[in-house]
Amino acid sequence: MAGHIENRVAAPSEHAALARAVGWQSHFDEQVIAASLRASLAGVVFVHSEHGTIGMARAVGDGLQYAYVQDVIVHPDHGGGGIGTMLVERLLELLIPQPGVELFVGLFASDEARGVYESIGFTTDHATGMHLRLRGDAPSPSPRD
Repeated sequence: MAGHIENRVAAPSEHAALARAVGWQSHFDEQVIAASLRASLAGVVFVHSEHGTIGMARAVGDGLQYAYVQDVIVHPDHGGGGIGTMLVERLLELLIPQPGVELFVGLFASDEARGVYESIGFTTDHATGMHLRLRGDAPSPSPRD
């Protein structure tokens, strides 16, 4: 593959272009994505020598005990060549904590990407991925008795 990985968070324009390429543009709030990217713990991009940035991955979390792999995106014209795996592996290298410290790294995977993450060492042992989307203009969820 004619390109290389850079240890940096994708720029908002790179993120937007990749999200559009895979049909994820509706998953992100354009008003906050720049700030969200800046708040990342770490990031990596794959820069192709002719096509520019064709892949990205980033991590979010507290960086002390918890990190989550987020926004792993590879342009579909360049999928299947192992770029996503390389990006996640490099991202994990950037997250390695100090000796004696254990960092829990989580993620949500699509069915199509599950095998990629399992090949890197992620498991579903004793865990259920769940999520809740909160909006600032919506009432808070109420606990059930």
